[in-house]
Amino acid sequence: MSETDDIDERFTALTAQISERERRRMRRSAARERTRPQRFRRSLRTRRRWRRVAVATALVVAAGAFVTYRPDVVDRFRAGVFGGFSGSGRPDGGTGRAEAGLGAGASGTDTPFAGSPAAAYADGVKGLVMPRAKAMGGLSRKEVAAAVRRAKDMLVASHLNRAVLLGGRPKKLIRLLDPEQRGPFVKGLDHPSPKGDYHSRNWVTSLAPGSSELVGDVVKVHGRSGLSVFREDGLRGVRVKVNYLFVYAIRRPGRPETLTRLVVHSTGRLEAWKDERDRGELRFWVSRWNVGGSAPARCDVDDGFVHPFYPDSAPDTKVDVTAPPVDPYSLEEEGPQECSVLQSGT
Repeated sequence: MSETDDIDERFTALTAQISERERRRMRRSAARERTRPQRFRRSLRTRRRWRRVAVATALVVAAGAFVTYRPDVVDRFRAGVFGGFSGSGRPDGGTGRAEAGLGAGASGTDTPFAGSPAAAYADGVKGLVMPRAKAMGGLSRKEVAAAVRRAKDMLVASHLNRAVLLGGRPKKLIRLLDPEQRGPFVKGLDHPSPKGDYHSRNWVTSLAPGSSELVGDVVKVHGRSGLSVFREDGLRGVRVKVNYLFVYAIRRPGRPETLTRLVVHSTGRLEAWKDERDRGELRFWVSRWNVGGSAPARCDVDDGFVHPFYPDSAPDTKVDVTAPPVDPYSLEEEGPQECSVLQSGT
């Protein structure tokens, strides 16, 4: 008998041990999951969050039990199931990893992104296609190029840094901020407003501590950016506008059966101008950052962290089923202010 036949036989024997009463309970649970609405949210000040609920079935529960009883067999076949993208997998040394700690890596059809729009997205920093610099807004081509480079570095620091994604301090982003913005940012990071109206953590993508682990080292990135001249408060310079989707493969720690994709929609604006009061020094100012949303994520927690929503998560307490549905993979910047139903899953 082949090893595959042996696995099938053991799996069949395992599922047969589940009582009829337990199967009825699981079917009822699956039906409740199917009727639970998927949500989208943007906080009133900084961001919106999305979520979807995956359908729970008796087969998934049985498979989870199989993982519990035969972890040795699962380990032998995990590489085949997830295409080599396990939580402890190593990247292939692509340029994205060298720059950001996450991004480019092995890719193919058998990945955590297969079957979603993200499968066609670029890996990591390769997806951050920035505008070509040219002299404009009273700045030279070299100065405009510096503004474009600063915006790209901020995107990498905000969304492609492994330590920050897992809840760490966004040290590189802090260094990239204008000194006048750096102080308030650090204060809002260390001592966020008790009213919940300002969390510096909202400027980056950080998974709530203990909630998730990254599956592999590939982050899918897709979007656009542009340049324009701005005039404001007597200042004249250039504005770099960014609009990108970052898609992460995540799961509950040690729970491969909870594998899902988290979609983060990040929009922002960075202005650059010459400060004539300081020998014409080039300054950079963030007028908005990481405004967009994430899905699937809880709507009823607003602490600056992303709280992914899994099939076995407790019911969410905030949802607006009357709001227009939202496509998690849309690059449109406008959307409802509170939780709403998703048009599709992630």
